[in-house]
Order: sequence, then structure tokens, then C-alpha cells
Amino acid sequence: MGSPEEPRVDDYAEDLAASRGCLLEAGGQVDDALAAGEVPALVAGQCPIALTTLPAVGRHRPDARILWLDAHGDFNTPETSPSAYLGGMSLAGACGLWDPGLGQPAVAADRVVLCGVRDLDAAEGEALERSSATVIGAAIETLVYLANAVDGAPVYLHLDLDVLDPSVMPAEHPVDGGLSAEKLYDLLDAVADACEVVGIEITCLERPELAPLVGDVVAPVLARRSTA
Repeated sequence: MGSPEEPRVDDYAEDLAASRGCLLEAGGQVDDALAAGEVPALVAGQCPIALTTLPAVGRHRPDARILWLDAHGDFNTPETSPSAYLGGMSLAGACGLWDPGLGQPAVAADRVVLCGVRDLDAAEGEALERSSATVIGAAIETLVYLANAVDGAPVYLHLDLDVLDPSVMPAEHPVDGGLSAEKLYDLLDAVADACEVVGIEITCLERPELAPLVGDVVAPVLARRSTA
């Protein structure tokens, strides 16, 4: 969906206006897939896709947890963001902390589990602490903490590939201390084994030549999806 354009530097309002049609189409595709009993799988350039996809999940699968795999919380608002970067406001917008003007219902924060997060702005971290979302870092105990947080519920996966360590997956906004490919594979394998995966979206593939690595990492989820 959409058309490639030359890179440019905009603030969140300009980016939001420029991407509005694409975001609404993506949310509509997820909405249609879930309404038909299908399992959507999306690949997107950046995380703002979640502004419409997560509300679609909330409408059709209010029982599902949103598993947000990302180096960042993306829980800033236009008032708290030090950069005015739309991607850094994606989850906060989906959860209703600010209004992107896309006509989407808010996702309940208590259904959200953030995992692999290791870079939060000060105000963003405070907002997450005040919220009912669950935040899990990238420590060795991640898999145990995640299993407890998800507790066998259906899961919609948002996978920002910068959750991987930059030595594995170069990122636009790299943060050291991320997951190895093996650890992410094990995590997704455990989730797919214990939970119904209702959909997946993958964002921020900065190096297309590493797509085979990504395919290998998400293979457990896609295998379950293909037989759903």
C-alpha cells in the first residue's frame, strides 16, 4: 500500500497527514481479515501502522493481548516527545493517550505487554509506569516473565526488528543489549506453542538482504499461522 517517496524530515503532524490513507487502509485490511476468521500478517516500514491495526484487533479480539516486541516503548505523546517523531508515539496513540484523528477506538493498556524494551525517554517511562501495561526488558529471564504476563491468552504480535541487538539487525535507532536471533526465535516459538496467534505485524527491516534471517526467526509464528 502506498508509494515510495524521497526521504524527508517532518514532524509527527506532517507524517501523520501524509500517511493517513495508508494507515487507514492497513487497519481496514486487518479488520477485514479478522472479520473473516483469517490471521493477518503485515510488513510495514515503521511502527505507526499500529495506530490502526491494534484498534482493529481490539474490536474483533478483545480477549487478545498485544505483545509489543520493540527496543522502544513508543509511548510518547506530542506533548512529551523530545523529537516529535511519530513512530515514538505509536503505542500511546493506539492506547488513547493522544488522538491521532484516525477515528479509532483506544486499546486497553492492560492488554498490552511490552517486551525487549530498553530505551525509554523520561516522560515516556513515567507514562508507562502510570499505565496498566506490562513492561519486560531484554534480560535473560525475559521468556519466563513473558510467559507469566501472557498467561496463555490469544496474542497479536507487533515485532519491531530493533528488538534484536544491533549486531544482529542494524536499526535506524539502534539500542545495544537487544535480543539475539536465537533468543527471539525461542520467544516466538514459546508464544506460538502456548497461545493462539491472531496476527502479526513486522516493522523496521532496515536491511532487505537480512529478510531471510527475519523469516527464520518468525518461522514458528508463520508455521502456526499457515495451519490456522
